[in-house]
Amino acid sequence: MNMPRVIHFDIGVDQPERAVKFYSEVFGWKIQKWEGPMDYWLVHTGEGPGIDGGMAKRTSPSQTTTNTIGVPSVDEYLVRIEKSGGKVVMPKTAIPGVGWFASCQDTEGNIFGIMQEDSSAH
Repeated sequence: MNMPRVIHFDIGVDQPERAVKFYSEVFGWKIQKWEGPMDYWLVHTGEGPGIDGGMAKRTSPSQTTTNTIGVPSVDEYLVRIEKSGGKVVMPKTAIPGVGWFASCQDTEGNIFGIMQEDSSAH
């Protein structure tokens, strides 16, 4: 029996254009405005394993998303995140036998994680 899996994400944002710029610059994601009846941006994160999602203007102060994003190098992406206006909330930390993890905040105040697989992390 297969377990249910995350298949989409939504990110609540205050300034969509600023958020599109941030995620495009940091991760190279392709983001385009949906042609449907509401203001919504479709987020394509690439090919292969992973999920795509979207973003919309925040409708309440508590609306947020927390996802973990796989990256080839936590160190490299922490630099990119800060350079693009984000913040490091929790610095690079080893998850023994799994990899390296850091918690960050984007330009919209959303918290997200980045993870580098490395079975030798300790």
